Amino acid sequence: MGNRTRVHLLASRVHKWLALIIGAQLLIWFASGVIMSFLPIEKVRGEHLVDRDRIVAIPADVELLSASALAGRVAAPVTSMTVHMLDNRPVAELVTNKGIKLFDAATGAALPPVDAALATKIARAAWTSPQPPRATATMVRVASTEYRAALPAWRIAFADADNTSIFVAVDTGKITAVRNGTWRLYDFFWGLHIMDWKSHEDFNSWWLLGFAIGGLVLGIAGTVLLIMRWPFRRKRRLA
Repeated sequence: MGNRTRVHLLASRVHKWLALIIGAQLLIWFASGVIMSFLPIEKVRGEHLVDRDRIVAIPADVELLSASALAGRVAAPVTSMTVHMLDNRPVAELVTNKGIKLFDAATGAALPPVDAALATKIARAAWTSPQPPRATATMVRVASTEYRAALPAWRIAFADADNTSIFVAVDTGKITAVRNGTWRLYDFFWGLHIMDWKSHEDFNSWWLLGFAIGGLVLGIAGTVLLIMRWPFRRKRRLA
């Protein structure tokens, strides 16, 4: 066997292995895309279980402190201020370069960070069904694939069929995320789809870029081979 034949066999084997590897990833891309397309986005976000945009109007008869009076309660410069209802009372949320501070908008009293009891109450109030299932609260201090929003936060886990969890920020008392079984299934296939098996959020990795270029080259090569083997070329040669 000559050197040219050996090189040809080696190149053929490399091409087959590359085609197999890239083809497997193409299959994963197509399968994950189909599965994610079939999952309703409302169910992925948990909108059928949790109303995270629930708004409680401030009573008209409540007298609120002025913005300047509330801003004077903090030592740092205030960049923004919002007033909303929290636990049946008006709360002023002041954002500063040192963090977020909560005050009673009527009395100006400083409010403590949201505890487990209040976080559970907030989560249960956002539950859409009349009787929310049993819930347990745990503190989350480190970001994960399931939660990457404001920290620290309370994770309110409900004992429902979809294993729903509502995350409530400690500094604001706002619902920052809703996770359920459908979301976790979607996130798993999303991680496979973008080839980020760790954080499930980086779709600019070299893995994805390399396989995308390999798939493009494989597709172009297959198209060229198809044209070269097309029957009309054989008919022309025979003619």
